Parts: sequence; C-alpha cells; structure tokens
Amino acid sequence: MKVNVNGININYSVQGEGPWVVLSHSLACDSRMWENEIKALSKRYKVLAIDTRGHGGSDAPAGEYTLDTLADDVKGVFDALGVKDAHWIGLSMGGIIAQYAALKYPGIFKSMVLADTTSGYAPNAAAMWAERVANVRAKGIAAIVQGTLERWFTEPFRKAHPEVIDKVGGWIAQTPENGFCGCAAALPKIAVTARLAELKVPTLVICGEQDMGTPPAMAQAIHQNLPGAELVMIPNAAHLSNMEQPAAFLAAVEKFYARIGA
Repeated sequence: MKVNVNGININYSVQGEGPWVVLSHSLACDSRMWENEIKALSKRYKVLAIDTRGHGGSDAPAGEYTLDTLADDVKGVFDALGVKDAHWIGLSMGGIIAQYAALKYPGIFKSMVLADTTSGYAPNAAAMWAERVANVRAKGIAAIVQGTLERWFTEPFRKAHPEVIDKVGGWIAQTPENGFCGCAAALPKIAVTARLAELKVPTLVICGEQDMGTPPAMAQAIHQNLPGAELVMIPNAAHLSNMEQPAAFLAAVEKFYARIGA
C-alpha cells in the first residue's frame, strides 16, 4: 500500500491487530528484511513496515535528503494512518531516523528498539560517506554490493547461508541510486548523543558483537547517554543482526516488550 507524504509516495504494509509496532530498515535494504519479525509480532501487534524514501516501493526523488525530511516522512505516515504513538524498531538507518524523530516529535514513540545504529559519527566519517556516494554515482549501486555484504554479515554466516546472502545482495542491487545517495547524504549528519537525555522513552539498544558498520562502541554510547536504556549484545552477528541471529534478536525484543508492558 502507498500513502502520499511530503510530496512523494511512501510504501508500507500493515499486518495484525493490537498496539502499533513500526519496523524501519537499514540503508540499501527495505521492509523485506523484517519478514521474521513481521510474522512473529503480528500475532499480538499491529505491525507497520515502512519503506524509507528512496527504498523498496517508495519513491526515490533526486537530491540530498535530510534527517528532518526522513523524520517528517515518519510523522506524515503516522498522521495518514491515524497512528498516535507506536513502538518503534529501527535498524541502522531506521535507528538513526528514530532518534531524530523522537527528538523532533516528542511522544511519537511508546518505546524504541535501536539496533546496530549510532547517535553520532566521527568527523572523518563524512569523507567516507561522500566517497561511497561518489562510487555509486560513478559505477552504479552494483559496485558496493560485495563490500556491503561483507560488512553486514560475518564470514561464517556468509559461507553457511549463501541463499540469504544472494537475497540480500539482490535487495542492495535493487536500491535506486537516488535513494541510496539521498539517504547517505543525511545519515552522517546525525549528532544527537548529547541530546539523548531529553528522551523519556523506554529504549532497548541491540548490537551485533561483530558489527563493523556501527560498532559496539556506538551502541554503548547510546546506552550510556539515554537514561534507563537497556543494552543487548548479540554474539556471532554483524550489522544485520536480526537476519544473522533472528532468534536472539526477537528474544531480546520480546523480553523488552514484556518488561515495559507493551
């Protein structure tokens, strides 16, 4: 299904009944990465999975996107669907969007699961992101597929599950260049670590122990600066921890939801 928000069409799906749970994916992926979570959580929750602008079935306008735009997209989808507040699960880009949206629109989330994400990058990260964008513009999105897969999954998993690697590699390759580059312009500008204390939202921080994209130190920074936040490290997992260790990821979410009475 699609809804027009901020001048573009945003693709989404809704499954199940109950309190709202919203799933937000990583850069160069889409809501298909949440298949396991949708199946499990929709038994008790109304699960909304959104394709961020530039990804999946959503429009991919040209130009650089901003964190304000990505947060406004979320608010726009919520308003269109009548979502007053929701439990948010965001991985990587989805976690960055959550932090920014929670600060811009206080009360929009009942809880947050921030997985394999960051509240701020080192100053030299901007150059790395710019180089990645330039590579995609020059050679196409296919140029980053292999390197991305190597960051997203541990080597043992890649060898043991080629079918998953092929599937996710296909998702990366299908990402519109405008979408990848547009979001890649916004993400490195996240710098909210010092503001996390403003958030009064129950939060679970999850990180794969071998995450190279957003290393454990970034998860620890969120945990230390967001009062009351919990931290769960997932062994034998890299960046897409929910796909590499789906049972451990879901167990952490379920335990968190049980504790906060979600």
